[in-house]
Amino acid sequence: MSGNSNPMEKFETAETQWKQNILDKRLKRFNLSKSPTRFYSPLANKNSDFLENVGFPGQYPFTAGSNPFDFWRAYAEDAAKMGYRPDWGGAGGVGKYGGFGTAEDYRDYLIRMHAMGRTGGPNMAFDLVTQCGYDSDSDYAEGEVGRVGVAIDSFRDFATIYEPYTGDLGIDKVPSNFTINAPAAIIIAMYAILADKRGIPLDKLRGTPQNDILKEFIARGTYIYPPEQSLRLFRDICVFCTRHMPKLNINSIGGYHIREAGATREQDLAFSMANAAAYIQAGIAGGLDVDSFAPKQTFNAFGGSMEIYQEIALQRAARRIYARMLKERFKAKNPRSMMIRQPITAHIGCVSTTLQRPLNNLTRAVVGGMAAGMSGGMPGVFPPYDEPLGLGHSQEAVQLQLDATRILIYEAKVADVNDPWAGSYFMESLTDDIEARATAEMEKIEKMGGAVAAIESGYMQKAVSKSAYEKQKQIERQEEFVVGVNCFNDDNEISVNVNREVEASYDPELLKSAEDRQQQKLKKLKRQRNSKAVSSALSALKAHAKDESVNLMVDICECVRNDVTLQEMCDVLREVFGEFQQSKL
Repeated sequence: MSGNSNPMEKFETAETQWKQNILDKRLKRFNLSKSPTRFYSPLANKNSDFLENVGFPGQYPFTAGSNPFDFWRAYAEDAAKMGYRPDWGGAGGVGKYGGFGTAEDYRDYLIRMHAMGRTGGPNMAFDLVTQCGYDSDSDYAEGEVGRVGVAIDSFRDFATIYEPYTGDLGIDKVPSNFTINAPAAIIIAMYAILADKRGIPLDKLRGTPQNDILKEFIARGTYIYPPEQSLRLFRDICVFCTRHMPKLNINSIGGYHIREAGATREQDLAFSMANAAAYIQAGIAGGLDVDSFAPKQTFNAFGGSMEIYQEIALQRAARRIYARMLKERFKAKNPRSMMIRQPITAHIGCVSTTLQRPLNNLTRAVVGGMAAGMSGGMPGVFPPYDEPLGLGHSQEAVQLQLDATRILIYEAKVADVNDPWAGSYFMESLTDDIEARATAEMEKIEKMGGAVAAIESGYMQKAVSKSAYEKQKQIERQEEFVVGVNCFNDDNEISVNVNREVEASYDPELLKSAEDRQQQKLKKLKRQRNSKAVSSALSALKAHAKDESVNLMVDICECVRNDVTLQEMCDVLREVFGEFQQSKL
């Protein structure tokens, strides 16, 4: 047995000899100062403890995956034999993300999807008017009603969407997703009142509201109230759902949106974790034990890029950071509290798609699907290739997307191995590096006072803007290459198109008339409802909004029940809470 006290010494010697005898000669031959590629040996992570830092899938710290295998993998063979579309909720999940026009338009779209075998629950996109807390007759609404999602002014609109969801598709049998943030309490209240009117216990309801208001201040911009008051509403939702709707997820945190706005990989991860910590603290401040609600906190996705190795490492680092934060900082005891639950792992992000030669986006999305399959998730090919072409993916693009995912699962068998990179000198080193840089950024935010303080000061917003600017300049200077955009784009290249033979997902004529139709409905509602009940419900909401200790979900539910409109509720809260104004960049 060797008496060498340093087991890495032989690798250090061998690496030095390799550089001198092989690498340096190669560099000299091509007149390069450094190698354009990298190689990783045991020296890259020589102090790593596999069990402590990686472990097994489904085991703390969840680096190798949140579960030994996901639910969809258990039924993958049956899905192929029976023709299921598991990603569209054919077996009791949610359907494809969508929404447009009026509630009637979206309802009819869902009926068409059901006829095609896509029977998942509503996965709602709301128009910007609804997202920002306005009704369709607001001056701010002009030109935006029903454009990027469905318009919801009142409970009547919400109930209309659910008309096809009865019997085997009842709301106690299929879940719903709501991509809504600032008015999330109102949409959740509508879901609760719908169940109540149908005689369905609230504890039977499943689904996920996005309810990730802090990232709206950093990236998307559909905030209303200041961060502190917004967190108060989050607290009220968290407590209400934990006690009355325990099967409903509380939120879906989206680092994806922050990344799409321009954040770096490490900013995406650090800002998302800082936001998650603020949400957990809000639930605890509401009197909840962390293990009573943390398992119902979910993540939408972290951002993506075409850099496949880094995106795999990001997912692994994210799971480890979150697990340690819950266990060490918040003293969670239930392993499920420490797990990141998310429908999408690695992906390229919509920002990676291009308007130029758009069919290339399918190739790009397949790269993302490979990364997803190697980072603990379904190898989902996302997004459809026509993402940058306008609202509503074509059925042809969706078919190609779905088939590409199937090919990765059934033919390439990408999903047959959990975390195939586990123990790789390269991947473990890269994971450690991303974790270290993200953790340093998290500590910086914590010293500022946490996510809310960092938002109020404008720190996060400025950081994202700066990173977005730098990324764009790199593309313009050809320091980063995008095929068909800043390279390989001369007259000798051709653009390949796909013929569209299936009807459009969203009827453009309905989109044109949505605003007028929605406003007419709103006038009718205001004529028919009980004005005294509306006034009384709004007065109670206003009075209780002034008392920080009161949970507002009860008052919001009462408003919904009495046909108070979304803007009427938001306006009362605007009056009490105020509206947030971004600091100047």
